[in-house]
Amino acid sequence: MPTRFTVDTDERLTTVDVTDRVAAAVPDDADGVCTAFVRHTTAALVVQENESRLRGDVADFLAELVPDEGHAHDALDGNADSHLRATLLGPSVSIPAADGDLELGTWQSVLLVECDGPRSREVAVAVAD
Repeated sequence: MPTRFTVDTDERLTTVDVTDRVAAAVPDDADGVCTAFVRHTTAALVVQENESRLRGDVADFLAELVPDEGHAHDALDGNADSHLRATLLGPSVSIPAADGDLELGTWQSVLLVECDGPRSREVAVAVAD
């Protein structure tokens, strides 16, 4: 059964380190694959270095790659850019788990990428053998 937690964001396009919260959802004796999944179409999860300048670079890169305006979906609710940015990154990450620990590399963290904030986001975490 997945464990869920909520992340509140405070900017339209930003990143939030959720590594500790994902790790806390992994059972102490878990061995297998941990999957974290953000339950929204305008947010994403990535494994990346949690360094403030790089996190800013990620947001800047997405803003430059996908223009804020000029998309057909904007006629509906004005956030097509958010959907497109999240589509590029994807809603989930899979990380090996051993003895209840995430097998992340030295500089790897799990980041939630907010593309349409500020919002409250829900992340589901499950471990499969």
